[in-house]
Amino acid sequence: MPEIMTTRETARYLKLHEITVCKHASEGKIPSLRIGRLWRFDKEAIDKWIAKGRRD
Repeated sequence: MPEIMTTRETARYLKLHEITVCKHASEGKIPSLRIGRLWRFDKEAIDKWIAKGRRD
């Protein structure tokens, strides 16, 4: 079962401000799902997004 995180949880996980997380979500820069006025984030998708952006 996927772990779905709130904006606050995602901000803590990424060590970013909640406003920054919402901004990136609205711009499509971070994997997210909008439910009404709330953003939700799949932890596995976030981890894959981080790994994809990492340079070896």
